[in-house]
Amino acid sequence: MPRISYFYGIAIYMYHRDHAPPHFHAIYGEHEAVIRVDSGDIERGQLPTRAKSFVTDWATMHRDELLRNWELAQAGEPLIQIPPLD
Repeated sequence: MPRISYFYGIAIYMYHRDHAPPHFHAIYGEHEAVIRVDSGDIERGQLPTRAKSFVTDWATMHRDELLRNWELAQAGEPLIQIPPLD
């Protein structure tokens, strides 16, 4: 599972050839959430409030890169790293 970003202890992953709709996985300690790229909504799982806020802000700023990575992942291509939240 390729890690595409890491910030404030939150690891962001995207799986190759994962199911639609476009989404990514955010892991923070023992918490994991599947987050939709289009809306930023948690599809499955949970994150603490502060971590969820960081992930939402980051995803909003990098929506285009996330969609590009989704296309790459669906094609089985290497994913690009996305800058962390500052």
